[in-house]
Amino acid sequence: MARSTFVYVTYIRTTPERLWSALTTDTEFMRQYWFGMHCESEWTTGASWQLVSSSGEVFDAGEIVAAEPPRRLVIRWRHQKRPELTAEGDSLCTMELESSGTAVKLTITHTIEREHSKLIEAVSGGWPKLLSNLKSLLETGALALAEPYPAADAARS
Repeated sequence: MARSTFVYVTYIRTTPERLWSALTTDTEFMRQYWFGMHCESEWTTGASWQLVSSSGEVFDAGEIVAAEPPRRLVIRWRHQKRPELTAEGDSLCTMELESSGTAVKLTITHTIEREHSKLIEAVSGGWPKLLSNLKSLLETGALALAEPYPAADAARS
């Protein structure tokens, strides 16, 4: 079967435990780097998962396929807001954390079993912004980006 894939790798000067917490259980920290959004889950294999906006809207939902703190997290992920993305079905987002000296190598692999996926196109624009904010916040205490989309991009939409 055809597949669309997005892979992003970054190195963050932190510990695997702190990065795991930032990606999962530290909701207030998550809201900072995820532009007001946060994930809700029990963070165990089989648990439900949701990405929720600051107003309480569910943007994405799914299930934790695998949780191996602080090394690996796999989420079955389906978009909920845009019908054309919802229609594409479930995607799989894998987060792998690997110690590398004083840093942690974070690899995000987001896949869906379809060619030319609009969902993968959308996350390909979002993940780099989120992960840049996550890295900056963990390393410096400040965000790299204040808004998910610059005003010039929003004006073209």
